[in-house]
Amino acid sequence: MPSQIIRAARALTPTEEIVDAAVVIEDGIIVAVGRREEIVAPKGAKDHDARIHILVPGFVDVHIHGAGARDVMEATPEALQIVAATVARHGTTSLVATTVTAPTDEICHSLEGIARYIQSPANQARPEAPLAQMTGIHLEGPFLSPQRRGVHPPESLALPTVATLGRFLQAANGCARILTIAPELRGAVEVIDSARTAGVIVAMGHTDATYEQAHVGVEHGVRHAVHVFNAMRPFSHRETGVLGAVLTDPQVTAEIIADGIHVDDPAIRLLLAAKGSQRVILVSDGTAATGMPDGVYRLGPFEFTVSGGVCRNAEGRLAGSTLTLERAVKHMVSLGLPLREAVQMATLNPANRLGIAGKKGVIAPGADADLVLLTDKLGIAGVMTRGVGFS
Repeated sequence: MPSQIIRAARALTPTEEIVDAAVVIEDGIIVAVGRREEIVAPKGAKDHDARIHILVPGFVDVHIHGAGARDVMEATPEALQIVAATVARHGTTSLVATTVTAPTDEICHSLEGIARYIQSPANQARPEAPLAQMTGIHLEGPFLSPQRRGVHPPESLALPTVATLGRFLQAANGCARILTIAPELRGAVEVIDSARTAGVIVAMGHTDATYEQAHVGVEHGVRHAVHVFNAMRPFSHRETGVLGAVLTDPQVTAEIIADGIHVDDPAIRLLLAAKGSQRVILVSDGTAATGMPDGVYRLGPFEFTVSGGVCRNAEGRLAGSTLTLERAVKHMVSLGLPLREAVQMATLNPANRLGIAGKKGVIAPGADADLVLLTDKLGIAGVMTRGVGFS
């Protein structure tokens, strides 16, 4: 592949803004970033003239179940590639495939298939067209609170045990990255300890924990909170619950589904005021309905219906979303957040949480050339994954 140079009106790296920017790419890797006057284009380099656009890193989604009418728990190469191609069109260039509660054998079967895909050339090699790279697996369930299960099937919820976690980790074959758990459940502390020892990021979610129970979880290594406010014990001034721990502990990063449906804007502003934009991570919680018209779709073992872009199960409960991360960024900007900070919440912050910020979520020498061009209205003008795109 020949060298490439991108010339943009401005670039958000996202830790800084570079006006009249240029980025040089070789073999799918960024090798130089700076003002256009400072960058010399390699001889014969392909020139991408994006001088009317904003260049940002590709988005990193740590909580997504599906897209393009396919669910990650199908765990076939075809389904996973469709998910990856669909979200790439919306600027997501890296993702953590997220499972849902199901019988243990079904979860293990899905984990095995997802892990095979993650480790396959289809995911690891440079793609032929823009394709999000799966960087790991997020286990959302079955160690969740029955009181805060959301749409997770109650019959498949399970108390956490080290033995069951061991089965999941074996099936995931080194690809497990995040485990969501309700820290108040019997056996949770032992599982948190075991997951942390295995190098898995432990997250609180779908939890009815008191402040004290959540704090114990943090003491044992919980470092992340899943779709904050949703499927959590509500905040009270006398019993702040899990939200009290999330909002006040700087060790814990916090996901937010910024679609204007899952969380009201004042609550998002409260989260930002408490955590600061560097500790908040935009997620889609996207489902098979992402990028698709209204209709009936599957989320793991059950069906849900989409009407007006909103996903609900047969009980009328929210069942994930159809959100894409460029829309989440735009929503945050509409709340008054500077664009650079909103972009950071969808790029560098999740990459930092995953420990991959040297390669993903940044525009910097040595990082993968995962890049997005935004219009002045924050729509997608172009996507590049590992140096492939902007055609």
